[in-house]
Amino acid sequence: MTGKHEAADVEQVDQELNLDTVEIAAKTPDEVQPYAELGLRDDEYAKIREILGRRPTGSELAMYSIMWSEHCSYKSSKVHLRKFGEKNPTNTRMLAGIGENAGVVAITDELAVTFKVESHNHPSYIEPHQGAATGVGGIVRDILAMGARPIAVMDTLRFGDAEHPDTKRVLPGVVSGISFYGNCLGLPNIGGEVVFDASYQGNPLVNALSVGVLPASRLQNKAASGVGNVVVLLGQKTGKDGIGGVSVLASATFEDDATDNRPSVQVGDPFVEKLLIESCLEMYDAGLVVGIQDLGGAGLTCALSETAAAAELGMYVDLERVPLRDATMEPHEVLASESQERMLLIVNPSKVEDVLAVAEKWGVLATAIGTVTAASPEGGGGRLIINWHGQTVVDCPPGSLADDGPVYHRPIKEPNDRALIAADRAETLPRPSTDAELRETVLKMAATPNLADKTWITEQYDDMVGGNTALSMPDDAGVLRLDGTGAVDPNIGPLGIALSTDGNGRFARLDPYTGAQLAIAEAYRNVAVTGATPIAASDCLNFGSPEDPHVMWQFAQAVEGLADACAQLGVPITGGNVSFYNQTGMTAIHPTPVVAVLGVLDDVRRRVPMGFANDGDVIILLGETFAELSGSEWAWSQHGHLGGIPPAVDLAGEMALAAVMKRAAEVEHVSAAHDLSDGGLAQALVESVLKHGVGARVKLPDHADPFVWLFAESTARAVVCLPRGHEVAFGALCDEHGVPWTPLGIVDSTVGGLEIVDHFQIPTGELREASEGTLPRLFG
Repeated sequence: MTGKHEAADVEQVDQELNLDTVEIAAKTPDEVQPYAELGLRDDEYAKIREILGRRPTGSELAMYSIMWSEHCSYKSSKVHLRKFGEKNPTNTRMLAGIGENAGVVAITDELAVTFKVESHNHPSYIEPHQGAATGVGGIVRDILAMGARPIAVMDTLRFGDAEHPDTKRVLPGVVSGISFYGNCLGLPNIGGEVVFDASYQGNPLVNALSVGVLPASRLQNKAASGVGNVVVLLGQKTGKDGIGGVSVLASATFEDDATDNRPSVQVGDPFVEKLLIESCLEMYDAGLVVGIQDLGGAGLTCALSETAAAAELGMYVDLERVPLRDATMEPHEVLASESQERMLLIVNPSKVEDVLAVAEKWGVLATAIGTVTAASPEGGGGRLIINWHGQTVVDCPPGSLADDGPVYHRPIKEPNDRALIAADRAETLPRPSTDAELRETVLKMAATPNLADKTWITEQYDDMVGGNTALSMPDDAGVLRLDGTGAVDPNIGPLGIALSTDGNGRFARLDPYTGAQLAIAEAYRNVAVTGATPIAASDCLNFGSPEDPHVMWQFAQAVEGLADACAQLGVPITGGNVSFYNQTGMTAIHPTPVVAVLGVLDDVRRRVPMGFANDGDVIILLGETFAELSGSEWAWSQHGHLGGIPPAVDLAGEMALAAVMKRAAEVEHVSAAHDLSDGGLAQALVESVLKHGVGARVKLPDHADPFVWLFAESTARAVVCLPRGHEVAFGALCDEHGVPWTPLGIVDSTVGGLEIVDHFQIPTGELREASEGTLPRLFG
């Protein structure tokens, strides 16, 4: 690891941070402290001394190093993230947004949905199984903290070259960690992405999403309101796992050969998390909780400081009351531990016994560890005072930890090679010129790791547990029925929600502004083709070191692009995550803004699946196709080429497509739909044929360049299937919304595969062998 500290020093720092009280700190101002090893700069350390009016104690130093780390404080990204607040469209649905544990949007007057994406990248490289598992556990607790019952998870994964030995180490562990935790919790995994690219070698991305549902009246908050209220720690005992995770592991880059002496990765127990979920939900329904915060990154340090700061009050904590797995732990270790399956509750004194009784019923440990105290008469909030066996080890303003960390206007510089890359267009690359070469290219593309069938991964996930999954992988979006809706009127089906996550690092490398917009455009489109109305978004912004001006330029451009796209689409960013330092040595990953879009289906029975299924259905292409190949899967997989300008963004076209699909689904004009993205029309046709094993006969327009029509990745496009007799009405609907539509052919089981009339035919078996053999060969 690099940065201004070395992970190898973590154990040494632990030894140096022996019990150090506020009284001792005041008397020994000149004592040398290991702040640099903990990731603090000279000026940051000086600022801490100014805030406290003395040097920090060892415990305070640990807390500031954690809360002022890049991962917790967003010190390099805050100035840019403000654009979301400035440009977010006005949305009366939003009940909680940026700054909360997760965004919450109303979908009826009584019902709300909360969702969020977060990263667990570096831990998943160090210990793939536990890193990925605890990433799922952490995002689920964010959803729980908003008052919701978690109902599903998704994951979006990026790995290095599929043939690299380390990818064979990391990917199976990540997949097993996700499946283990989610399956044990009983949460269906309804979708996501798996992408392979050498830029992620040594720095995979593991972004996890969870979604939950709640009565709007049950919305929770994290504020430690009410002087005299009791602070209760709920869940697992606290151990040494994860210490230094956010300050060292998540806030620095990787060296090529650095695999030792890193902070330990958290260890998760999904069975305890399940009990935690049920106990919290019972407490919410009984009105026993004033405020709640999950314990994930930064552990107690984050939960105590954020809850107190949110209420602008103080807090007194007897730290020795925290149940420990290791009796030798020092106070700074207790405060920094990232042990999993823990929540911090703020409880009225009159209800503490009820809280303890509910916890006991569910077999969850609950301990009162402190109280909420008054604000200072001088204003500016209260004090966070933490005692350890009768001695004060922390006495500081909680807002200085949670809200008043450093804010950096990092240098920004456009990469020097940008003009050269833009000029190196994939449209000039050699391309197939004969029908035989076109056929061979379709098969080669279908077999590439990025486009190949992902069943080897997804079959390890339970996508149907709970009985409410209406669509899941490999459909364009995951769709869930919401329990308890639509049961009164038999003519009204149950409400549903649709979710998709998308991001293309190649596009963002070519142009981060456009790349971010293409990410939300694809997620929006994936939701729209199911018939759902997109209403909200969450993001996970994965970038290299913020100390690199080129990376910061990429970041600023991506945020600007995403904010502008959200404003035009009318879909607000409700929250998300920034993950910096995703690089090995001096080599950063492709800038990878991942976007999740949430949509609502008024009647989940009318969701639109993908895949050719019904003989005689008419196949129609929606949208326009242009010679847009730069950044495409064809250019990358067949030529190893990354250059040029990514496809043009057409947000108006995306909105028009969504309007057509919503109405077409309501009146049952369409029997199936599939968006066009990676791999273009050819890949969409291959996947549609393979979904049910039913063939198709397709004829490209006479004026079409077959190669461009098959492999270009122009946006705002989808392939739809219409039952016979709906063509005129559907065409009129497209014309009404200004959506170009082109008849392509019919679904025909007698074809026995995919036929591109006048060009080539590929039997289903050959397509299946190409698509389904890749991942088992690599990892199975």
